[in-house]
Amino acid sequence: MNSERQVALDILDAQDGTGPVQVLHGDEPARLLADTHRIAMVGASADSNRPSHGVMRYLLEQGYEVVPINPTVDGVLGLTSYATLEDAVAATGAFDVVDVFRRPEFTPDIARSAVTTGAKALWLQLGVVNWQAAQIAHDGGLAVVMDRCTAIEHRRLRFLS
Repeated sequence: MNSERQVALDILDAQDGTGPVQVLHGDEPARLLADTHRIAMVGASADSNRPSHGVMRYLLEQGYEVVPINPTVDGVLGLTSYATLEDAVAATGAFDVVDVFRRPEFTPDIARSAVTTGAKALWLQLGVVNWQAAQIAHDGGLAVVMDRCTAIEHRRLRFLS
C-alpha cells in the first residue's frame, strides 16, 4: 500500500477510534482537558504564524499552565522553553498532558519520554498519527489522543454536560 494511502487510513482509524490501540474519541478528549491543569507543549514555537503558538496562547488564556518544549528557542510567549520533556519535568514537575506538535516519525521517542516522566496522557495534534507512539503510551498507562487539537477540543467543553 502506498504511504499516502496508509497515512489517510491511519488518520481515519484515529478519528474513528478503530485503530490497533485504544485512543480517546468522541467527547473523551474534551473531557480529558476538563481534568487537565499542566500541559507540556512539545514543538512549541516562538513564531506567531505557527499553529503551536496560537494553540499555546489560547490554552494559557483559558488558565492552563503550559510549558514549551523546544530545544531551538529560549522562550515562547514569555515562558522559558526547555530542550526536552525530561528537562522540563526536572525543573517544573510532571505534566497531565504532553501535547505534541511534531511530525509523526518523531512521536515514538516523545511517547517514551511521556511515559518515563509520569505524564497522564499523550496528545498528538491534528494530522499527527503514529500507532507505534500510541502503543508505547498506551502500554505505559497513558491515555492517548491522536489527530485532535487541544484548542478545538477545549471549546467543545461548553457543550458537554
